[in-house]
Amino acid sequence: MRWLIDGYNVIRRDPDLRAAEAAGLEAGRAALLRAIAPVAVRLDDRFTVVFDGAPSRQSPPAPGRLEVIFSRPPESADDVLRRLARQAGAGSAVVSDDRAVADAARRAGCTVVGVAPFLSALTAGGPPAEAEGDEDDDRDAGPRRGNPRRPSREARATTRALRRLRGP
Repeated sequence: MRWLIDGYNVIRRDPDLRAAEAAGLEAGRAALLRAIAPVAVRLDDRFTVVFDGAPSRQSPPAPGRLEVIFSRPPESADDVLRRLARQAGAGSAVVSDDRAVADAARRAGCTVVGVAPFLSALTAGGPPAEAEGDEDDDRDAGPRRGNPRRPSREARATTRALRRLRGP
């Protein structure tokens, strides 16, 4: 599985990573990469973290299958993520709470994972997170068929992806 991660989106949604970023952008990026590295070493999955801006003079640690991409103007990190999601397609997961990135990833056939469940799975803290969804979005969709207690196909795909991160 290929994981496409919206770097600054993840950093700015987690208090610990945001605190590390307060010391500088490089510190925030390094903290995120340190959080992903143990899972990247353990799994055969490929992790691609996308950031806006230029790389620092220091090369980031890249153990396992961990790749870091910096967007180049005029392209933003979101543009890079949307392009990579289209290229990767089904069988890939995009980690972002950005609605435009998530929508593009869904259209490309990727599984979309929110930042909070992703970080929870990285630390393997607790039971599998349930996929988030607005119940209001489906009110005008007409009658629904099937088992009302069964999670949506998207929610099941997200749960499977998070289960991979948690490991055995």
